[in-house]
Amino acid sequence: MQKVLQELLDLQNLDAQLREVRDLLSTFPKKLAEVEARAAGAKAEVDGSKAAQVETIRERKKYELDVEQWKERVRKYKDQSAQVKTNEAYKALQHEVQTAETEIAKAEDRLLEQMVAAEEYDRRVKASEKLLKEVEEVARGARAKIESDRGTLEKELAALIAKRSQLVSGVPENLLDHYERIAKKHNGVALAEVRDEKCTACGMRVRPHVFQEMRRRGSDEMFHCETCTRILYYVEPESSASIPASTGHNHSAAVPGRE
Repeated sequence: MQKVLQELLDLQNLDAQLREVRDLLSTFPKKLAEVEARAAGAKAEVDGSKAAQVETIRERKKYELDVEQWKERVRKYKDQSAQVKTNEAYKALQHEVQTAETEIAKAEDRLLEQMVAAEEYDRRVKASEKLLKEVEEVARGARAKIESDRGTLEKELAALIAKRSQLVSGVPENLLDHYERIAKKHNGVALAEVRDEKCTACGMRVRPHVFQEMRRRGSDEMFHCETCTRILYYVEPESSASIPASTGHNHSAAVPGRE
């Protein structure tokens, strides 16, 4: 039984490593999405600045056309003024000239505003394009690092899976099923050490006769915690100082009696 318990402890440690590697691998899609989001945000800033720049140019051309059209009207009204015969007609044309000149001033003011805006959008486009270039350069490096790390972890995962397959080949099928059912119920921890006559997983005290039997060398009985149902094992105090914790990463506790 001591040999079987040791194999289950080794399996539990290996399963903890597998969970850790799988958890790390599960973070890579989010990491890549964050990188792409930053790049997309910088690209959107460039696109937005360019769209605003194009709109400003369109508005500027519109106001340039307005200025020319009102100037053309002024020229036409002045030409007509020279040909009218009555004072009333002359005054009417002069009023049209004043109105057109007022509109010219308004259009020129709007044109000036668009020219100032165009300069600002030109500056913004250049700044956003520079930022995009920097972000894309960082993103390329980040993608390469993420893919490299993912490749390393995938290799580690494959090695751990192969190691697990080799390990479980020596565990009886019914015992393996038993272990996996308990592990599934308790977040991967199917075995718990007994310390101070208590289950270290849930704190439940172990019955005295059970504890004595667990300490007996050559015992072939498997014990379970009466509360959490985990498989129990015990490490003698004199050897516990040199025995790492059984549920940690890359550690394997030694069960008494194993050579």
